[in-house]
Amino acid sequence: MSIWTKLPAKAMLLTACVGLAACTDPSRVGGGANSGGQIDNGLGSASDPTTAAYFNEVVGDRVLFEVDQSTLTFEGQTVLDGQARWLIANSDYAAVIEGHADEQGTREYNLALGARRASAAREYLVSKGVAGTRLRTVSYGKERPIEICSQEACYSQNRRSVTVISGGVTG
Repeated sequence: MSIWTKLPAKAMLLTACVGLAACTDPSRVGGGANSGGQIDNGLGSASDPTTAAYFNEVVGDRVLFEVDQSTLTFEGQTVLDGQARWLIANSDYAAVIEGHADEQGTREYNLALGARRASAAREYLVSKGVAGTRLRTVSYGKERPIEICSQEACYSQNRRSVTVISGGVTG
């Protein structure tokens, strides 16, 4: 086989890899800050306590769970306590709480587990005084991992709920 017949396959593979890399959405996993505490994804400044960037980076937008569990850990409750205080102080925001699971188990099992995790976070926020009408849940199961590998280090990051806020003052 000559180099000319192998070249198109290699070019297609390279194009696919570049295309997949371009599809990465950093705001889905907390975004990135540039110098000066400014966020380059439209969420505002992480130094302004009324912005989504502050919520994501300072308060914390995610809660991690143990294997096959939807029970909140002490660390998870601590994060949600901060989220509740922020949401109460910034009542012009609403939130969607995403439930996620690691890649182990079936799609159906992980969708149900993600739903239980999102519900646990929502119920905790409501118990702390956040109006339930401002909170919605969705489960992605294992469909939206933030870490991809078949090791516990990755699994543990994918067993989570993520509070995504919307509304508020744009700025």
